[in-house]
Amino acid sequence: MRRSGGIVASVLQSLRETVRPGITTLELERCAEAEIKRRKAVPAFKGYKGYPFCLCTSVKEQVVHGMPSKRVLNDGDIVSIDVGVLYDGFFGDAAITVPVGSVKDEAAASGA
Repeated sequence: MRRSGGIVASVLQSLRETVRPGITTLELERCAEAEIKRRKAVPAFKGYKGYPFCLCTSVKEQVVHGMPSKRVLNDGDIVSIDVGVLYDGFFGDAAITVPVGSVKDEAAASGA
């Protein structure tokens, strides 16, 4: 469990560093899948009950578990990213919320 959780943490850190104005949530998806595979893990969400992605991404007011798309992240947005992996028979799963560029004070105070 520690290893699968560590992989999730590493993938999320990589995505945190990738988030910027102008990137799409689908580009974040591609980065996540590459990172998961590089670490010899399997995307836990992809294929589960037909779900086609490695990530769940939710921008601004969207409720959790949004699907990656061609939606462009803009300065001031916040994006929630949820990822799960399977490694050596164990699942790891976590989510983070990341500010995109400069966010309003109230969004930053909420933990974004």
